[in-house]
Amino acid sequence: MRVAVIAFDGITPFHVAAPCAVFGTVPEGQAPVFDVRVCSADAMPLRTAAGFSIATEYDLSLLEAADIVIMAAWHDDCRSAPSVLLDALRRAHQRGARIVGLCLGAFPLAEAGLLDGRTATTHWAFADGLVQRYPKVKVDAEVLYVDDGDVLTSAGVAAGLDCCLHLLRQVAGAELANSVARRLLVAPHRQGGQAQFIERPLPVSNSEGRFAQVLDWMAGHLGDEQSIDALAARAAMSRRNFTRHFRQVTGTSVKQWLLSQRLAQAQRMLEGSDAAIEVVAQEAGFGTALSLRQHFQTSLRTSPSAYRKQFRAQGAAG
Repeated sequence: MRVAVIAFDGITPFHVAAPCAVFGTVPEGQAPVFDVRVCSADAMPLRTAAGFSIATEYDLSLLEAADIVIMAAWHDDCRSAPSVLLDALRRAHQRGARIVGLCLGAFPLAEAGLLDGRTATTHWAFADGLVQRYPKVKVDAEVLYVDDGDVLTSAGVAAGLDCCLHLLRQVAGAELANSVARRLLVAPHRQGGQAQFIERPLPVSNSEGRFAQVLDWMAGHLGDEQSIDALAARAAMSRRNFTRHFRQVTGTSVKQWLLSQRLAQAQRMLEGSDAAIEVVAQEAGFGTALSLRQHFQTSLRTSPSAYRKQFRAQGAAG
């Protein structure tokens, strides 16, 4: 798959490096899945915010054949984008490419009209500006990233990694995403609905170790019924304290955290085993095949059978 990362004069190096690292990392013993190239509408070389320059031989014509187009942030003053960039983004979207706006990269996407009527996010400090300039966009300033199908947006710097890993998981599978995350030493999956920043109370209490053990137990028993009351008792907390502490630590609810973990487990089983869909549903904690199919359709916009077929076909092609 062809990935075009759009850079610009004055970019912070990490913003362009993050998508290149996620989609350009090839785990040992595996064949490359992506052809990642950086392009720009600006004259070369591109100055960076770190005092050095970068150069690329590609201009925006690279977008004409890209499967994924990533707008790697934007200027801190949120200036209007040049018409050549806006037109290239619109054409790529109309052609069927998946468009990604990392951090302030949501601003050019919004200016191009690609976020009209959609939910999107950006760095929390610039969310009000996005709302004021583009009232047709439904801005959620509290989440890490938003996947709206063919258009994705993310919050700040680290959330860009999360968004790219989420997209990698979707198009290339959970195993590859986990392998890349291990190479990069980052969390393999953080749910998009997780808070952009988590207020952690200080000092850390002695219960933190016990709470971490409960999280580990939950991840290792996804096929079991996990009621909040039972989990709170395991953590030696009241239900109220447990749910509050869970959100403070993970940035999301117990229900959403479990759903994310169960979807990831189902993906791994579909990719790496011949287990029947009913067995996958049971072991991943969905209970029934119908429930698994419903959650797959909602979260991944495909069915478990189609997902398995897709990655078997990719493996045969590799």
